Amino acid sequence: MPKNGVKVIARNKKALHEYHVEDTYEAGIVLTGTEIKSIRQGRVNLKDSYARIDNGEVFLLNMHISPFEQGNRFNHDPTRTRKLLLHKEEINKLIGLTQQKGFTLVPLDVHLKNGFAKVQLALAKGKKLHDKRQTIAKRDADREIRRQMKERMRQ
Repeated sequence: MPKNGVKVIARNKKALHEYHVEDTYEAGIVLTGTEIKSIRQGRVNLKDSYARIDNGEVFLLNMHISPFEQGNRFNHDPTRTRKLLLHKEEINKLIGLTQQKGFTLVPLDVHLKNGFAKVQLALAKGKKLHDKRQTIAKRDADREIRRQMKERMRQ
């Protein structure tokens, strides 16, 4: 295990491309026994997943956890809705912020922290097409600068 007891299992790479991240929260996930076993094996996909607040509770939708191979009849539905565990103050803050225009809750990663599965949840605002192009151009420019610096160091 890496230092500070956190092991990242899956990342949502598309989220950082599609959204501006305003704030992040760490939430626990309510899981069944076979789900946590599949997560420990790294069989999680966050693509197209999102969170929603209903009746003062936060739920994670469309997160795919593959069925556990030795789970037989006790296996779970891979894309079932899962409840997230947050403090009441955090939920109340998120309720107010997500009602503003353009804000949504997107999972950034699933990780194990001290043996418990956690999800890094982001309060995010969707990027426009020109923002995405700008991000790609900046990343390419940074890559070119690093390459040039590496060449200069060799000489």
